[in-house]
Amino acid sequence: MRTLNLNPLFRQTVGFDRLIHLMDAAQRAEDAGSSYPPYNIEKLADDRYRISMAVAGFAPSDITIVAKPNQVTVSGQAKADDEKAQFLHRGIAGRAFERKFDLADHIRVDTAALENGLLHIELVREVPEAMKPRTIAITTANRNGAVPSLAAAE
Repeated sequence: MRTLNLNPLFRQTVGFDRLIHLMDAAQRAEDAGSSYPPYNIEKLADDRYRISMAVAGFAPSDITIVAKPNQVTVSGQAKADDEKAQFLHRGIAGRAFERKFDLADHIRVDTAALENGLLHIELVREVPEAMKPRTIAITTANRNGAVPSLAAAE
């Protein structure tokens, strides 16, 4: 078992708390070995992503998706087994699960669909206008040597 202590980073950095917490959580998740249910993360376009989870045996009513800022949580509650059923082999896992995905800033959950045993969660990046790059006009000094203010240029 390997351990990595990230506490010294908290003492030497400012404003990187979320990144350090993500690194710490990723290490804990790797050590825990939680791999159920299996999932894929796809990049569909520059601003579109998809999380696909294998949830065979779960109905849409058995699955809950909760979107919070910078996180989406998917949980499933399996139905009770039919007591009359007698399994000779049980290879399809139908246990309850909860999986959390940390999202980057400005990523939101768009849609979710269950198709052929796969839960597809579509994500989209929406950068606010205030955060998008903008072109700044360059002004020249007038005859008096004064530079006009930006407010006057707009």
